[in-house]
Amino acid sequence: MNKATTPPLPARLEPAFSDLLQELSSCGHQASTLVERARLPRRCRKPLFFFLGYIAKADGRVMEADIRYAESLMKALALSGRQRKKAIEQFQKGKECTELRWHQGLWSRLLTALIPGAALKTAMCLCHGAQVLGQPGKARRYRCEDAIDHLGLPVAVSDDVFDSYASKVWIRSASGYAKPTNYEQACQVLGVTRRDSLELIKRTYRKRVSACHPDKLAQQKLSTSELAMAKDQLLRYQQAWELIKQRHRTL
Repeated sequence: MNKATTPPLPARLEPAFSDLLQELSSCGHQASTLVERARLPRRCRKPLFFFLGYIAKADGRVMEADIRYAESLMKALALSGRQRKKAIEQFQKGKECTELRWHQGLWSRLLTALIPGAALKTAMCLCHGAQVLGQPGKARRYRCEDAIDHLGLPVAVSDDVFDSYASKVWIRSASGYAKPTNYEQACQVLGVTRRDSLELIKRTYRKRVSACHPDKLAQQKLSTSELAMAKDQLLRYQQAWELIKQRHRTL
């Protein structure tokens, strides 16, 4: 949605959202640290992990970074073994979901009306999940917005959270990364593992490059800083792929 046409947050949400966004920034934009400091009600766990699974499968394959992030949230929430099992079950259900239905998140929408702060924290966790691989592509971003809508929150919440990541995290990450120098680092850049086949890695690389293509970026009305970050990220993908191809030729 165009920033100029995005409606402002309702007055009842604005104070809590501003405070939480500032808290997220003070946590280094680590949502797991945020929920460790400001606990989530038990009722939020089911939709949180369900929607995380739904977002993680946006590109057709769940990455290791998605799983690590879900595990970090389980640890931050201090889940017991039984609670952890339920969280994993919800994550798996979310992965299998291809389209959200009106009843999914119904309880969360009711809870949002009573405790908006809990829903906002859940939304921030979902936004973080959408960008664990870096600036999210359209598929991840759309699924994140869909999930936030099912929480009973306006999409403007995700717009503002992603803007915060863009100015504080994505730019810093793009400029701070060095050229990958070994196979392990190259795989990490592309979000694959060293056990994956060359064909799978090639498909993943093409998806990553496609998301950073100048023609696509031109349609998204990105800021100058976001465009610069995307250009740096594209270069890293290319460097990683060249290193991987060289390794396979040698083998």
